[in-house]
Amino acid sequence: RNFLRQRPPPPARDQFAGDEEFLATRYSLPTWIVRQWRELFGERSEAMFAGVNEPATAAVVVNVRKIEPSRALEQLHASGAQARPSRFVAESIVTDRARDNDGWWWTQSESSAMVVDVLLPQPGEAILDLCSGRGNKALQIGARLGGEGSLTCVERDPAKVAALQRRLEGAELSAAIVTGDATADLLEQRQFDRVLVDAPCSGVGIIGRHPEARWKKQSTDGERLAVTQRAVLERAARHVHRGGVLVYAVCSTDPRETTEVVEGFLAHENFERGLIPAAYEAHLTDANDVLIAPGIEGRDGFYIARLERRL
Repeated sequence: RNFLRQRPPPPARDQFAGDEEFLATRYSLPTWIVRQWRELFGERSEAMFAGVNEPATAAVVVNVRKIEPSRALEQLHASGAQARPSRFVAESIVTDRARDNDGWWWTQSESSAMVVDVLLPQPGEAILDLCSGRGNKALQIGARLGGEGSLTCVERDPAKVAALQRRLEGAELSAAIVTGDATADLLEQRQFDRVLVDAPCSGVGIIGRHPEARWKKQSTDGERLAVTQRAVLERAARHVHRGGVLVYAVCSTDPRETTEVVEGFLAHENFERGLIPAAYEAHLTDANDVLIAPGIEGRDGFYIARLERRL
């Protein structure tokens, strides 16, 4: 009983051969993640190690087609929830009672909502969402379009396609859904104003939300998944109008899945980096991509690159 009441003391530094082994044990993380984050984030990394061992911050995205975010915030407060607007995304609300509400809003992390905010879809545009999954970002895009323009979603998993269709109907939003592999030639020569690649990834950025997953990940995951990520990104590029926008996003911080994929793509494609909204200035890399550090203020780790096809 005494053990249950008292947290065991942290391990002593002198019991370990090096800092990485000590930090990995202290914060219950694989050594390779500790090493990678220290290289990427420097002095901030220890706050991240601690942060991913605390509950992740929850949030909802408001269906702006049906309700104003300010009104949704009032309703959450009236229900007794603690809630505040996101400092980054207008339709995102950080709350301790994040749950779906019949298409009026849905559970979606603040970092995930940032992806669509960087994409910046506008009413009247044609948007392509590759690797749509169950559709959080598709719903957010559809709501921003406001009934004007078109949204096409591509997803290979039939169960996720069914969930996406059901959720779109519940939110009173419309989209054309194509079932198939995002690396395949499914859309012929169709082109779009904006294309989102929410690529399959290692998920190392969201281990704070899924603590058990940290031990299932391997240090080789990034290298393996980058093969698919490059293929999806190159396929997506064929569908972007001249002057159009291509956003590449992963819930990972692994350079093999982030900067290395994008730099390799830019080396042989007619694209360049585009402007990122000013709200993200504190989270920009030297190359002007968004990199959200996992565990800081309870956020998920995300990488977002905004690319534009040259005229």
